[in-house]
Amino acid sequence: MTEVDLFIPCFIDQMFPETGFNMVKVLEKAGCRVHYNPNQTCCGQPAFNAGYWKEMEDVGKKFLADFANSDRYVVGPSGSCVGFVRNFYGELYANTPVHNYHKNLKKNLFEFSEFLVDVLKVEDFGGKFPAKVTYHDACGALRECKIKEAPRKLMSHIEGLELVEMQFPETCCGFGGTFAVKFEPISTGMADSKVNDAIASGAEYIVSTDYSCLMHIQAYIEKQNRNIKVLHIADLLAMSIA
Repeated sequence: MTEVDLFIPCFIDQMFPETGFNMVKVLEKAGCRVHYNPNQTCCGQPAFNAGYWKEMEDVGKKFLADFANSDRYVVGPSGSCVGFVRNFYGELYANTPVHNYHKNLKKNLFEFSEFLVDVLKVEDFGGKFPAKVTYHDACGALRECKIKEAPRKLMSHIEGLELVEMQFPETCCGFGGTFAVKFEPISTGMADSKVNDAIASGAEYIVSTDYSCLMHIQAYIEKQNRNIKVLHIADLLAMSIA
C-alpha cells in the first residue's frame, strides 16, 4: 500500500475543508494509506510573493521540518504551492543546514492530479458526472509543475462528463496573490475574460487544480451573477465516485 502525507495549504484547510476529505477519499480508492499532520502550516508562498523573503524563511523551515524527514509521498491539492516548494526553496535555502531536507522532500512532493496519473498510474475511478466541463490551466500548475495532461486524463474517464476546451485555457485568470489587490482593475478584467471564455465553451463548470484561481473566478462569477460554477479536480473526482 502506498503511504501518503497530505499537504493542505492553510487557506484550503480553513475555507474548504471538504477538499481535504475528498482528497483522502480518492487517494484511498487509489490504494493509498493517507496520513495528516495537524501541526503543518503554510509553505510561505504568500509572504514570498509579497516581497517578504526574509520573513518567510522561518515559515519555510517549519514546513520542511513538518515533511522533509518523511519517507512517504507528500501530496497537495495546489500546483502553486507544490511548484513554489519545488522551484524556489532550493535557492532560498542553498548552503544552509536545511538544504538537504529540501532535496529529500522535492523527490517525493507532488500535486494531486500528477500524483494519481504519473506516480500511481491511476486514471479511471469508474466515476460518473453528467455535465459539460471546461478546464482552466492554473499558472502554478502549468508553468511551475508542467501539469497539463494529468487532470484531463482523469476527467476523460468520468462517465457522462464532456470536456470542452476554452479558446484560451492557459491564459491567467488574474489572481496572482497580491496582484489581485495591487492591480484590482487589471485582475478583474482578466477574470472577466476567463469567465467569458468558459461560458462561450458551453460548460457548466470550470475545473482546475488550484483553489486560489477558483476562489478568484468564483468571486467574479458571484458579483456579476454569471451562470457557471467552479470545482476543484479533487472535489470533482470525489463527487463522481460518490
